[in-house]
Amino acid sequence: MSKVILKLSDGTCFQGTSIGYEKNVAGEVVFNTTMIGYPEVLTDSGFEGQIVVMTYPLVGNYGVPACSKLENGLSEFMDSHKIHPAAIIMTEYSPEFSHWNAKESLGEWLMREQIPAITGVDTRELTKHLREKGSMQATLIFEGDNTTPVAKEGNLVAEVSSKEVVTYNEGAGKKVVLVDCGVKESIIRYLLSRGVEVTRVPWDYDFNQLEADAVIISNGPGNPEECTATIQHIKTFLAKGEHKPLLGLDLGNLLIALAAGAKVLKHKYGHHGATQPVQLAGGQRCYITAQNHGYVVDGTTLPAEWKEWFVNMNDQTNEGIRHAAKPWMAVQFIPEMNCGPVDSEFVFNNFFELLNK
Repeated sequence: MSKVILKLSDGTCFQGTSIGYEKNVAGEVVFNTTMIGYPEVLTDSGFEGQIVVMTYPLVGNYGVPACSKLENGLSEFMDSHKIHPAAIIMTEYSPEFSHWNAKESLGEWLMREQIPAITGVDTRELTKHLREKGSMQATLIFEGDNTTPVAKEGNLVAEVSSKEVVTYNEGAGKKVVLVDCGVKESIIRYLLSRGVEVTRVPWDYDFNQLEADAVIISNGPGNPEECTATIQHIKTFLAKGEHKPLLGLDLGNLLIALAAGAKVLKHKYGHHGATQPVQLAGGQRCYITAQNHGYVVDGTTLPAEWKEWFVNMNDQTNEGIRHAAKPWMAVQFIPEMNCGPVDSEFVFNNFFELLNK
């Protein structure tokens, strides 16, 4: 197994051993605090092009399920059809695995998809460094490889979004348009379980031209300000002033806020994990949520007709917005998170109550 160096942009280096595909890569380094769910983490488009540090010390012990598809083309177990991070960093990798649903080891999956991974790194120390200094660019350098990798930049949503319009459960019930900015397919599976027709459209598709009972703006990667087409379509929707439910999830919260006239900010190190506590704005109730984002809404810039809905209890950043009069809402987390908590499923329940009025 080859020796590998993770070199951060501030010059700090961490050494590890390769257990995946061997090629130099570059990307923004972020840490993920999820204790389980590495298959879901790796297939989450929110990590597109990033180098993901797993803070939980042991990874791989329950293997990887089959990368199979359902009859409707959706992934049966994963959140997309590919691994999105540029690389994964861990403390200890377990090549031996045991789980009723496992079909292969994590290392075999990484090799097949040509994704680098290193073990033997003190990920707690690396995480502390990133919390203090902030997420930063880095390069993963393999012994004997002299190539200079380039990190992904620009509109990452355009890379991960679907390229065509697809309808699921056609004729099943109420019609929901889902703007795919890199949607986790577990969200689509959840929506279908609620008995609605879902039309999945690309990120830059003008969804206003479709007949629908409600609109959802999905999660996705990168800088929301790159999604100019999506923001413009949301502006058109808001300007029409229809009493039609609108729900934003993760990136969707940022895009709706921008369309409403608010500003977004780059977070120092982002929220990536399944134990982020959020509180109802002005209330006392707390919910544990799963999140994956590097930008936040500047709540102080929201227009008068929009209110903060949730705030993060760790750093008081915005975790959701809601219109004062219309059935328009958005959250910075995923209410029904595959491999995460379901404390906030009521957000979806509220959405469906509005949809079925």
